[in-house]
Amino acid sequence: MIAVQRFMPEAVAEILRKAPLTPEKVAFAWRSAVGGVVDKATAIELRGDVLHVHAKDAAWQREIERSAAVIRARLDALLGDGVVRYIDITTGPAPRPVPPASCRSAGGSDTDRRRR
Repeated sequence: MIAVQRFMPEAVAEILRKAPLTPEKVAFAWRSAVGGVVDKATAIELRGDVLHVHAKDAAWQREIERSAAVIRARLDALLGDGVVRYIDITTGPAPRPVPPASCRSAGGSDTDRRRR
């Protein structure tokens, strides 16, 4: 008999690895890898094979840097080997999320429209 505590994480990881790579999947894997407290202190974005992590302050940045090897191993288990090859950690003003190209209007940004 296999204990549920041991089987479930492996089953969830297997299902997650097979799902398409989306921002939501990466966010779920990040939250699972680092926990809720660190997740709330960060914003993430996967660009290529680099996970860009924005920490809310230098203390969180140091904590994530200190734990980067463990976090990468957990992300590999959840997303698949090599999906995240590098974690880039920064602090400062929070970056503005860029909407996917399919959500942007053909007429340009609001700023562009105001200039016209």
